[in-house]
Amino acid sequence: MRAFWLCIVALGLAVSPAMAGTGAGGDKDSAGNGAANTAAKAEPAPKESPSSLEIENELQQMRDLLQAQSKQLQEQDEQIKEQKEQMQTLQDQLTAAQPNGDGTTSWVAGPVNAPSAPATGIIGNGSSSSSGDAQNSEPTSINFKGVTLTPGGFFVAETAWRQHALSADVNTPFNSIPFSGADNAGISEFNASGRQSRISMLVQGKTDWGTIGGYYETDFLSGAVTSNYNQSNSFALRQRQFFAQVALNSGWTFTGGQMWSLVTETQKGMDNRTEATPATIDAQYNVGFSWARQYGFRVTKNFNNKFWLGFSVENAQDNPISNHGANQNYLVGAAGTNGGLLPSTNNFTYNAAPDFVFKAVAEPWTNTHFEVFGLVSTFRSRVYPCATTPADEPCAADNTGFGLTGPTGAGAFNDKRVGGGVGANARVGLFQKKLVLGMHFLGGDGVGRYGTAQLVDVVVRPDGTLAPVHSFQGLGTIELNPTPKWNLYMYVGDEYAARTPYGSTIGYGAPGLATWGCSLPVELPPGSGGFSPTAPTGCSADTRNIIEGTFGFWYRFYKGSKGTVQWGPQYSYVTRTAWSGNGTGTIDGVTVTTNGKPTAIENMLFTSFRYYLP
Repeated sequence: MRAFWLCIVALGLAVSPAMAGTGAGGDKDSAGNGAANTAAKAEPAPKESPSSLEIENELQQMRDLLQAQSKQLQEQDEQIKEQKEQMQTLQDQLTAAQPNGDGTTSWVAGPVNAPSAPATGIIGNGSSSSSGDAQNSEPTSINFKGVTLTPGGFFVAETAWRQHALSADVNTPFNSIPFSGADNAGISEFNASGRQSRISMLVQGKTDWGTIGGYYETDFLSGAVTSNYNQSNSFALRQRQFFAQVALNSGWTFTGGQMWSLVTETQKGMDNRTEATPATIDAQYNVGFSWARQYGFRVTKNFNNKFWLGFSVENAQDNPISNHGANQNYLVGAAGTNGGLLPSTNNFTYNAAPDFVFKAVAEPWTNTHFEVFGLVSTFRSRVYPCATTPADEPCAADNTGFGLTGPTGAGAFNDKRVGGGVGANARVGLFQKKLVLGMHFLGGDGVGRYGTAQLVDVVVRPDGTLAPVHSFQGLGTIELNPTPKWNLYMYVGDEYAARTPYGSTIGYGAPGLATWGCSLPVELPPGSGGFSPTAPTGCSADTRNIIEGTFGFWYRFYKGSKGTVQWGPQYSYVTRTAWSGNGTGTIDGVTVTTNGKPTAIENMLFTSFRYYLP
């Protein structure tokens, strides 16, 4: 406004001298008005007009002011442009979000390896607004001592029904689905639970060179020895994720702690918290999905949000191990030791080295995501060749020179084997992501523990050495998002473990293993019953493959600034097929003959009602 009035004053000063020396258009100089002119000349002279120097000074002041305002407007335009770019980046992240395995839709609110990445965001469902709902002016994060805290999580009420009982909550132990001859195959089960409720917190701090922070995420799907459904339902808190992260503006990101394995597919680059988990209610997800949540230290590099390279060092564990018919002359691990802070009810292997994962990710076009990765695992056993030597017989492997006789630990040695595999993931969104198609594959030797079904990793040879089992995992996904309120999903997955025999009854899937009784009514020993169901007589079958087909949907009653409320059912059909074995056996002197190819079937139905924090 000051500049406007200066312009008016300057214009008036510049024009007034010219107008003072110029007559009206109809005036004429004649003798008839000479007296008047003479009289006019006799009047006092008007005030002297401002000098040209004063006018020039005022004009220069005006120019300086206009130049300063122009510079200020230019700076404001640049700030507006930068804010638009940040908003576009945020919008791209929201658009790229896909439903997680727990029904959520997450997006990267933390470091995303880009200088324009927002420092805060929403945990969980990533809700931003909803039609008919005014935007909440309250912040979604809390500023605390220079960092931003973003709480998140959801609250659930869920049910699980299975045709054949598994004594399981909302997570399904697929490799334990009972054959028809088992006690629990003749009875169904129903469980209701709120244990998948989740609590999370994102902590971030922005610096000139990047973003630092951490993330934790917990639920109650833990099996502490005191937990039960009897009265208080006091299930323990479980560590899902707990990691620290440093993301540099140059595109390098360093992450360490408990997190999803780099094997797990992501939605955006290799960013943590964008894992592309199935949208199932089942907390074990879907057969064919490759994943783990464990310790890892990960280094990734972002190349212009189009291409990523990453490498991680992750905790190793040989699980499970098959030792059908093998001599008990080996050592791979032990149960947790009192005082060692590992539970004494579970076994832990003595790992020789961590697992290593290498991955490359490309997103060449909008709504596309492609991954290729490799996994390297190391397996080890301590072998005692004379452990099964008969008493008083010389130990052939005795290297002590004392002529020891068996059984003895003389001649023991460590046997180490290297396994691993390769995998690929692809995800494509069509029709503005109203249809999303995905495919996943991981295959190799000793990769069973990275599959949802938890098939075998290694087998023990008769001499106590280990052999990784060849296996693969595959999953196809179709997700439909016709409206913001509806999300429908269909999955088909398969996991396979190869027959790895070392003799008729030794090794995984050995052809001489008894399978004749897997589908026959079990012969109960005296006093059996109560809480101790028994396995079928004559059933040592090893799983060949497990296939699961799943259909479900989520309906969101409300999604807006106050959070999200949604409900959904899930139906799954599972078949577990064993390797063929010895189909002939005897019960009470009666010879029984079957085809020796046991198959188990499971029908499951889940429901979930959830509220997500905004």
